[in-house]
Amino acid sequence: MNTRVARATISDVAKAAKTGKTSVSRYLNGEQHLLSDDLKARIEFAIKQLDYRPSQMARGLKRGRTRLIGLIIADITNPYSVDILSGIEAACREKGFTLLMCNTNNELDQEQHYLDLLQSYQVEGIVVNAVGMNEEGLNRLQQSALPMVLIDRKIPGFACDVVGLNNAKATKEATEHLIQQGFEAILFISEPTGTVNTRRERLDAFRQTTSQHQGVAAENAQAPLHDASQIDDILRNFHSRYRGMRKAIISANGSLTLQVARSLRRVGLNWGSDIGLLGFDELEWAELAGVGISTLKQPTWDMGYCALNQVISRIEGDKSSVKESTFDGVLIIRGSTSC
Repeated sequence: MNTRVARATISDVAKAAKTGKTSVSRYLNGEQHLLSDDLKARIEFAIKQLDYRPSQMARGLKRGRTRLIGLIIADITNPYSVDILSGIEAACREKGFTLLMCNTNNELDQEQHYLDLLQSYQVEGIVVNAVGMNEEGLNRLQQSALPMVLIDRKIPGFACDVVGLNNAKATKEATEHLIQQGFEAILFISEPTGTVNTRRERLDAFRQTTSQHQGVAAENAQAPLHDASQIDDILRNFHSRYRGMRKAIISANGSLTLQVARSLRRVGLNWGSDIGLLGFDELEWAELAGVGISTLKQPTWDMGYCALNQVISRIEGDKSSVKESTFDGVLIIRGSTSC
């Protein structure tokens, strides 16, 4: 039968070093100049012998600082969110903060649970990747007095720092690439826009860009991410209406691009020959899928890194006006749009 060895305490260290807890606390808190060389050596030896590991949470609370950052992600299965997380985590390591990541899976109950949980852990700030978060969850975020940065989402009436893509510029570049390639009919497909500013901004930029080019037929459609039959119908009908013309699709995000690619296979259309395909967000498999899928790559790592630095700036007392940090995307052209 295995027995768990009790974790060493500061009292155990003090006893082994033949000193008091106050001296051990001074050693741990960087006040070693107040201790004699002999005492420091005894404490160091005791810590190693006992494998003592101080509670960072307890030490942080005692100083009024936890150095914890909360991250709320609406959907961790989205490759975009994974890259954002990587940038945030790198900045946390560099700045000496610990990240607590919560995946809400777009569920309202989980959103409230994790927000309450992060507050109970006394996080010093929160980064929110809330593109899929519903309005009720966002309203609850607004009620939090914690320093906060939103990624890829603006909330009307909520004064909060935001980090995201320059959607208008990126969409214009993607759309004009298709027009320059000779595509005569273009479909912009997204998940339901609702109040998600990212989706609206990309759709508005698509409409504005195509309106400046006579002879280009422009359509837009919305479909839930996992409604395969609806996506099939949208693509099948679009292809049928513009038979004989060069057609292309712009997908508003990486997760949807995957569903569109699957749908094109189901309805018997090949990107690069039967129809063009360009998706927002770079995907690891995009260069390997058929002739390759063109993408609008977002600097997601940089965006996550920027968001974490901004929330730390607020934690440290930055009282300047609300900031919106926008990043440019990079168009990666592959066979799906270069035919």
